[in-house]
Amino acid sequence: MDVLEKRFLKAAAQITPAKAPPFNLDGILFGEQHAFVRDPSTYATAVCGGRAGKSFGIGSWLLEGPLIKPKAPSLYISLTRESGKRIMWQALLDLNRKHKLGYVPNETDLILRRNGVGSVYLVGANTQKEIEKIRGTGWGRVAIDEAQSFPNFLKELIDDVIDPRLMDHRGQIRIIGTPGAVPIGYFHELSSSPNWSHHAWTAFQNPYVNAREHLETTLKRRGVTQDDPSIQREFFGKWAYDPSALVFKWSQANAKEPPQKLTDYVIGVDLGFDDADAIAVLGWNAESPNLYLVEERITTKQTVTQLGAQITELQAQYQPHATVCDTGGLGKKIAAEVEVRTGIMLEPADKVRKFEHIELLNDALRSLRFFARADSRFAQDCLLIEWDRDKSHGDHLVISDRFHSDIADAVLYGYRRAMHWLYTEPEKPKPPGMPDDSEHVQVLEQEVRERHRYENELEEWGYVQ
Repeated sequence: MDVLEKRFLKAAAQITPAKAPPFNLDGILFGEQHAFVRDPSTYATAVCGGRAGKSFGIGSWLLEGPLIKPKAPSLYISLTRESGKRIMWQALLDLNRKHKLGYVPNETDLILRRNGVGSVYLVGANTQKEIEKIRGTGWGRVAIDEAQSFPNFLKELIDDVIDPRLMDHRGQIRIIGTPGAVPIGYFHELSSSPNWSHHAWTAFQNPYVNAREHLETTLKRRGVTQDDPSIQREFFGKWAYDPSALVFKWSQANAKEPPQKLTDYVIGVDLGFDDADAIAVLGWNAESPNLYLVEERITTKQTVTQLGAQITELQAQYQPHATVCDTGGLGKKIAAEVEVRTGIMLEPADKVRKFEHIELLNDALRSLRFFARADSRFAQDCLLIEWDRDKSHGDHLVISDRFHSDIADAVLYGYRRAMHWLYTEPEKPKPPGMPDDSEHVQVLEQEVRERHRYENELEEWGYVQ
């Protein structure tokens, strides 16, 4: 044994072996969960049915990250901050407490800190403003949950915001969700991309729920078979086209730019407290029965002053017949304050017959009398807003809380106030020399009398049997 070899062995003996992380995922995750979080790929998706345990698995993965790489924080992204808190926050707290991981929670900011450093962050990403908050930090592990509920900005969020920030720590990203009612969108595209690693499992693989028994109960209660599209999506995690599940019936046929010459406008306003304020401008003209979504604004966490400034600006630009606002609950005080500050009268929206109004708007969408650009938030949200079939019974309809749209109600308020339906088709000018209607009728009646007389003569002479 030479001198260099002896020195090497001596140095190796003095090295303290790396401590195993105090969080052993092998003992708390079942097979499919474990395979997903232990996938070494940088990019991976998981398409699962409901109650499959995907959120619990990904929460464990996020907590483990900073224990292995203390300087590499984890990031959990849901569509809204509120949905992230509901889905993930309590699970993280329970795991932290049960396994004594040493994280200190800050519920105000939804951050788990360890050794005084932010280690696990929960954020919403339903607006451009929220997305911008993610920039500026290098991430070790990033999970986007309920990805099927994200509009088209999911692509920008992944490709432009998150992916470049994985370089600092050789990070990983996991995209998780349940199939949506319409198999389109960036999550659907990623779930079959050859550049991503893919995983799929359902509640039938989750040993902590009795999925089979619940399925049989659901099939009997709803009177459907396993082939029903919603059953395929929720229980079996399969992409199944199910337009009947959607509340609003927008389609590509409704994707049309508003014409240059619009003469009349209304504005619909949906006020947000936890959600965003949304404003929709609808326009039409006297030459057509069509109605168009001209402009939309969706703003989070703005003050009454800022909201009033937006409405004042749009009032000056469009000179609408009316500005209709949701004045229910806290909205009544906000609307009153806006009126005092701006001098603009806000009409209260009719919310009592909401589902009737939805059907009227759907009729306009089906008959191609209402149009909204494909890149509008309203059009994107229409492909995500679903009926809650478990809570809806007969005439009692309930919209699922899986996805919340701010702009849809604003459009609905504006649609009910618009007067495009007053359009009447102008009479076509008669060609020169053509008699008017009364004269034309008289001519036809005379021709009928002459024909009857002629037929009677033929019958009298024996030519008609």
